[in-house]
Amino acid sequence: MSDPDPERLRELGAKLDEVHRQKAKRANQPPPAPSGIILRLSTELVVAPLVGGAMGLGLDWLCGLVGFHTRPLLTVIMFLLGAVTGIRNVMRTARELNAKAQAGAPKDRE
Repeated sequence: MSDPDPERLRELGAKLDEVHRQKAKRANQPPPAPSGIILRLSTELVVAPLVGGAMGLGLDWLCGLVGFHTRPLLTVIMFLLGAVTGIRNVMRTARELNAKAQAGAPKDRE
Protein backbone atom coordinates (compact mmCIF):
# COMPACT_ATOMS: atom_id res chain seq x y z
CA MET A 1 0.00 0.00 0.00
CA SER A 2 1.29 3.47 -0.87
CA ASP A 3 1.21 6.55 1.34
CA PRO A 4 -1.65 9.01 0.74
CA ASP A 5 -0.92 11.98 -1.51
CA PRO A 6 -0.52 15.08 0.72
CA GLU A 7 -1.94 17.40 -1.97
CA ARG A 8 -5.12 15.35 -2.28
CA LEU A 9 -5.46 15.31 1.51
CA ARG A 10 -5.20 19.13 1.61
CA GLU A 11 -7.87 19.42 -1.10
CA LEU A 12 -10.12 17.06 0.82
CA GLY A 13 -9.57 19.06 4.01
CA ALA A 14 -10.46 22.29 2.19
CA LYS A 15 -13.66 20.73 0.83
CA LEU A 16 -14.63 19.46 4.28
CA ASP A 17 -14.00 22.90 5.79
CA GLU A 18 -16.26 24.49 3.16
CA VAL A 19 -19.05 21.98 3.89
CA HIS A 20 -18.77 22.71 7.63
CA ARG A 21 -18.94 26.48 6.99
CA GLN A 22 -22.07 26.07 4.86
CA LYS A 23 -23.69 23.83 7.46
CA ALA A 24 -22.95 26.32 10.24
CA LYS A 25 -24.37 29.15 8.10
CA ARG A 26 -27.63 27.22 7.62
CA ALA A 27 -27.89 26.46 11.34
CA ASN A 28 -27.65 30.15 12.29
CA GLN A 29 -30.60 31.36 10.24
CA PRO A 30 -32.94 33.89 11.86
CA PRO A 31 -36.45 32.80 12.81
CA PRO A 32 -39.10 33.25 10.12
CA ALA A 33 -41.04 36.51 10.02
CA PRO A 34 -44.71 36.45 11.03
CA SER A 35 -45.78 37.32 7.49
CA GLY A 36 -43.78 34.35 6.19
CA ILE A 37 -45.44 32.06 8.69
CA ILE A 38 -48.90 33.31 7.72
CA LEU A 39 -48.14 32.89 4.03
CA ARG A 40 -46.83 29.35 4.54
CA LEU A 41 -49.79 28.22 6.64
CA SER A 42 -52.40 29.79 4.37
CA THR A 43 -50.76 28.34 1.28
CA GLU A 44 -50.77 24.86 2.75
CA LEU A 45 -54.39 25.22 3.82
CA VAL A 46 -55.58 26.44 0.40
CA VAL A 47 -53.46 24.36 -1.98
CA ALA A 48 -54.17 20.91 -0.52
CA PRO A 49 -57.97 20.99 -1.13
CA LEU A 50 -57.44 22.46 -4.60
CA VAL A 51 -55.03 19.70 -5.54
CA GLY A 52 -57.35 17.08 -4.05
CA GLY A 53 -60.32 18.49 -5.96
CA ALA A 54 -58.33 18.56 -9.20
CA MET A 55 -57.27 14.96 -8.68
CA GLY A 56 -60.91 14.04 -8.04
CA LEU A 57 -62.00 15.77 -11.25
CA GLY A 58 -59.33 13.86 -13.14
CA LEU A 59 -60.36 10.56 -11.61
CA ASP A 60 -64.02 11.27 -12.37
CA TRP A 61 -63.11 12.05 -15.98
CA LEU A 62 -61.09 8.83 -16.27
CA CYS A 63 -63.91 6.81 -14.71
CA GLY A 64 -66.34 8.42 -17.16
CA LEU A 65 -64.18 7.25 -20.05
CA VAL A 66 -64.20 3.70 -18.74
CA GLY A 67 -67.95 3.66 -18.20
CA PHE A 68 -68.28 4.30 -14.45
CA HIS A 69 -70.28 7.46 -14.03
CA THR A 70 -69.00 8.78 -10.70
CA ARG A 71 -68.99 12.43 -11.78
CA PRO A 72 -69.37 14.34 -8.49
CA LEU A 73 -68.49 11.55 -6.07
CA LEU A 74 -64.70 11.30 -6.50
CA THR A 75 -64.35 15.08 -6.77
CA VAL A 76 -66.07 15.59 -3.42
CA ILE A 77 -64.18 12.75 -1.73
CA MET A 78 -60.79 13.94 -2.99
CA PHE A 79 -61.61 17.56 -2.07
CA LEU A 80 -62.44 16.47 1.49
CA LEU A 81 -59.26 14.38 1.69
CA GLY A 82 -57.31 17.40 0.48
CA ALA A 83 -58.93 19.58 3.14
CA VAL A 84 -58.04 17.08 5.86
CA THR A 85 -54.49 16.89 4.53
CA GLY A 86 -54.23 20.69 4.50
CA ILE A 87 -55.39 20.93 8.10
CA ARG A 88 -52.95 18.21 9.17
CA ASN A 89 -50.11 20.01 7.38
CA VAL A 90 -50.98 23.30 9.09
CA MET A 91 -51.09 21.60 12.50
CA ARG A 92 -47.76 19.86 11.87
CA THR A 93 -46.13 23.07 10.64
CA ALA A 94 -47.44 25.04 13.61
CA ARG A 95 -46.12 22.39 16.00
CA GLU A 96 -42.74 22.48 14.25
CA LEU A 97 -42.57 26.30 14.39
CA ASN A 98 -43.55 26.31 18.07
CA ALA A 99 -40.82 23.78 18.86
CA LYS A 100 -38.25 25.94 17.07
CA ALA A 101 -39.47 29.05 18.90
CA GLN A 102 -39.27 27.31 22.27
CA ALA A 103 -35.80 25.98 21.53
CA GLY A 104 -34.58 29.47 20.67
CA ALA A 105 -36.28 31.21 23.62
CA PRO A 106 -34.14 32.03 26.67
CA LYS A 107 -34.73 29.83 29.70
CA ASP A 108 -36.32 31.43 32.79
CA ARG A 109 -34.17 31.54 35.89
CA GLU A 110 -35.56 30.29 39.14
